[in-house]
This record gives sequence, C-alpha cells and structure tokens, in this order.
Amino acid sequence: SGARAMSELLERRPDLDAVFAANDLMASGALRVLRERGIAVPEQVAMVGFDDMDSVAEATDPPLTTVRQDIEGMGRLMARLLLRGLDRDRTGADRPDSVITPTTLVRRASA
Repeated sequence: SGARAMSELLERRPDLDAVFAANDLMASGALRVLRERGIAVPEQVAMVGFDDMDSVAEATDPPLTTVRQDIEGMGRLMARLLLRGLDRDRTGADRPDSVITPTTLVRRASA
C-alpha cells in the first residue's frame, strides 16, 4: 500500500519534498517507488516512517528515519487501564478521555 500511495501522491504532487508514512512497512514501499523513479532520498524527498521496526527500518536503502514507540510499555499500560476500567465499572468512577504515550525520533539516513 505504501508503494501505491507514493505513486498516487507523486502524480498529484510531483514537487513534494517530504513524506511521513503511517508505518515503516508503508515507508519501505514508498522508498522503493522513489528509487525506481530516480528520486534521491533524502536529497530530493525526505522520508520518515513510524514504529521503528528494526527489521524494516535498518534494511531499507537508505536506512529509514522513523518514530519509535514503546510497544511493550504500551501493552503494559493497556493492561493496567483495562484492569482499572473493570474496577471503575464496578465503582462508577470516571475514566480518562485519552492517554498519550511517549515517542522518540530515530534519525537514520532517509531524512
């Protein structure tokens, strides 16, 4: 889907200079399209992914700049929130509207 989306985006905006992909797999496909079209990354188009999937981000050409999130930490947090939610259902207490988890930019060669 990243390759298809990049092809469509380049048709609509051939002058773009940066892309932020929803995840590293999509960014990988987008990078492939840019390479096939002779567009230099990051010189002409900067590319940033999301997830920091090491097996993907470090294997792309160039290595992908990406946003890392702590997946294990998010899993622990979700479990705690679920348990708290079950307790709140019994007590009638309010629940939080949203939770924001930290992210980190991992700079590699694509941006």
